[in-house]
Amino acid sequence: MLTELPADLPEWPLATAQARYSAQHHGDYPRWAQALADLPPISNTHCEYDDTVTISGTVDATGLEACLAALHPWRKGPFQIGPLFIDTEWRSDWKWARLRKALGPLSGRVLDIGCGNGYFGWRMLQAGAEEVIGIDPTLLFCMQHLALAHYANDPRNWVLPLRIEEIPATAGFDTVFSMGVIYHRREPMQHVQQLASLTVPGGRAVLESLVVQADEHLIPATRYARMRNVWCVPTPAQLCLWMEQAGFTDVSIIDISPTRIEEQRTTPWMRFESLEQALDPRDSNRTIEGYPAPVRAIVTGIRST
Repeated sequence: MLTELPADLPEWPLATAQARYSAQHHGDYPRWAQALADLPPISNTHCEYDDTVTISGTVDATGLEACLAALHPWRKGPFQIGPLFIDTEWRSDWKWARLRKALGPLSGRVLDIGCGNGYFGWRMLQAGAEEVIGIDPTLLFCMQHLALAHYANDPRNWVLPLRIEEIPATAGFDTVFSMGVIYHRREPMQHVQQLASLTVPGGRAVLESLVVQADEHLIPATRYARMRNVWCVPTPAQLCLWMEQAGFTDVSIIDISPTRIEEQRTTPWMRFESLEQALDPRDSNRTIEGYPAPVRAIVTGIRST
């Protein structure tokens, strides 16, 4: 059953998650479900969780492409399934490479908040995690993960259509990731406190965000880089302060990098407009609204014992 959910999370609202795989929750669900039902079989499979998450094997490429194209747009990746290369909007392997330099090995159970289709979950398994549970409220991304997991057949990487507020307070993770989420939250400090509550004492949190390299945070008047739901773009120092106020120690900035149009772009697997169209055509250092162009920072911290 493609919507099967993990059985080792007895206190989680799995019935709620299961109910979201329905036409009542999203009108496109029947079309997406049909695409999953039509996935062609694959034989002689082998998985590698490298920069391109690869599921090799023998499969009908034409049928496969038709099914996976029905799950457009593909944001995080890239993926290779049999002969089919899914060139996603984001070169997520670039972000992972920046993070991996300072991350070191993972262990135990990992939570990935705002995980998208689960690309980073497979990279986290490669880095040593025993199990990754990703949550993302966007049902399409969960359906993409189901398609990929159908072929990977690896029960250690889950993606559930849940929000952080729905995770039980008793849940505890050795590492908690929140990447590309906090600036979408109306109460960013509350989000960091939630990260702390979900991290076991001595565990680690990884917080990645858009930032402005200025003295003050940015509160967009309407949109930022064409995104409507960006409530606050913090400074790197503010990210660190939030982590410290939430009870994390050894807080450090491990990377600050501008987002380039080579990293986030339109592709055949994400045909909508992307970063290039969100920048001022006369000055790529500014967004179309006149704000500083996207820069992202990664901050880590250890939850105090």
